[in-house]
Amino acid sequence: MHQQLVIEKIASILEVTDDTYDVKLTQLLDSAKRIFIAGAGRSKLVGNFFAMRLVHAGYDVSVVGEIVTPSIKAGDLLIIISGSGETEQLIAFTKSAKKVGANIVLISAKSESTIGDMSDAVFQIGRSEQYGKVYGMPMGTVFELSTLLFLESTISHVIHEKGIPEEIMRERHANLE
Repeated sequence: MHQQLVIEKIASILEVTDDTYDVKLTQLLDSAKRIFIAGAGRSKLVGNFFAMRLVHAGYDVSVVGEIVTPSIKAGDLLIIISGSGETEQLIAFTKSAKKVGANIVLISAKSESTIGDMSDAVFQIGRSEQYGKVYGMPMGTVFELSTLLFLESTISHVIHEKGIPEEIMRERHANLE
């Protein structure tokens, strides 16, 4: 019962999400010198998933907040994952990136927000009204899982478009685990 609930809810979110986002996001990834990914809480975990797959696909990626993350510069891309677009820490990251001339993308449940207003692009996952209370999927679960699947689908698009064999991706996978 609960598996079906989750599957149906995520499917309903992705059904109304713009189906050109994967192409648009791929173009932004390809035009960036380097890619930085930021989120808070579970959205940060979703960002970590995406960052790992981008590395496997051959991109230069850093996760904001890690000790080895370099400084962001003009020509770089900052991807913020935030359901609300209002997380204070992420607003601060966005302001810093904007100040140095980096491009900014917000992936959010809302089309308008503080971070969205500063971003070069906003990818709204689903529609705002779909994010009310959902029994069995508390506190942001719907956004996080929908975003995870959207980003995994984007990776699928990238590897198919570029013809990246899984063997090459495996070679790029961490071997100090």
